[in-house]
Amino acid sequence: MNWKSLDSADQVEAIKQNEGYSLIFKHSTRCSISMMAKRRFEMDMDKLPADMPLYFLDLIKYRDISSLVAQDFQVHHESPQMLLIKDGECILDQSHGGISVEEALEVLS
Repeated sequence: MNWKSLDSADQVEAIKQNEGYSLIFKHSTRCSISMMAKRRFEMDMDKLPADMPLYFLDLIKYRDISSLVAQDFQVHHESPQMLLIKDGECILDQSHGGISVEEALEVLS
């Protein structure tokens, strides 16, 4: 599975309009905790459905998009953060050590 870079407001709008599931991973390239959470997530991300879009948001580079994501999906901004979106609504919001592919899979089933 590969990440899709999340770097525009149009993409956020498309995620909101998407029927089905999408996943957003917000990552700080300056934070060792974020790097560890990303590495741990990537070890298991192949367990996720192959057709589910996986978006990667570099929140240092795209701070405005990170703020838009927090506003549009009604979540507090955190880093690192994983959001599972279904039909335009955030149904799972995890951050830091709580980020888990396994829990996302439980919500998906």
